[in-house]
Amino acid sequence: MGNIVTVLNQKGGVGKTTVTLGLASAAGTAGHSVLVVDLDPQASSTWVLGLDPAEVETSTAEVMARTSATKAIVESAWGEAVSVLPASARLMAKDHGGNPERLGEALAEVADQFDVILIDCPPSLGTLTTSGLTAAEHAVIVVEPSALSLRGIGAVADLVDEVWDSFNGELELAGVIVNKVPAWSSEAERRYDELTRTVGKRAVWQPVIPQRVIVNQAIGERRPIHSYGARSADVSEAFDQLWAKLRRVMARQSD
Repeated sequence: MGNIVTVLNQKGGVGKTTVTLGLASAAGTAGHSVLVVDLDPQASSTWVLGLDPAEVETSTAEVMARTSATKAIVESAWGEAVSVLPASARLMAKDHGGNPERLGEALAEVADQFDVILIDCPPSLGTLTTSGLTAAEHAVIVVEPSALSLRGIGAVADLVDEVWDSFNGELELAGVIVNKVPAWSSEAERRYDELTRTVGKRAVWQPVIPQRVIVNQAIGERRPIHSYGARSADVSEAFDQLWAKLRRVMARQSD
């Protein structure tokens, strides 16, 4: 199974980490093993999964400098279903130059230990995101229905094409996940329509992720969204359906 998935967008604040961790929560709740690879120097995924980035001795920065991924992977605070390859501020030095194929080499050594590897990229299109794409079989772009979020989506799709052409012929743009969708907003509806015109209706995954306070609460309390039961039911259900979609995509490529 092609089980490495990179989650990206060059714009910050669209919820890449929220989506990565929501998918991890859905997968873990369904009994699947997950590795979250944090490629963002801000280390938000690392923190939410229960680690202090300032105390991480072996991070993705060291793995990209040829340390074994096995030495860096630890079980998260979310339980044995979800492991993390943590980030540290040392990653900032890795976003320019270097070998974008190194991360993929490291993850290939551990890929068969997990049902899915989710790579949380920084809000940039530099070496770190290129490395995440080079390591993956599937790219998922996260957007929110706003003008600024959609402005750079063409450049993100172009980078996917460039990585496919230069480093990774197995890479596919699996789809686009729309995050932070308000219950009603004419502006959001206009931007959603713009998105479907830009990337095509089939590329936009359903369901969208609704905008809910419980999502921010889960991040702040460093808990999986599924742990809130009925309070997060609609968000959890959205992630369950998106995880099922991702599993179908991964299984299709492995056929």
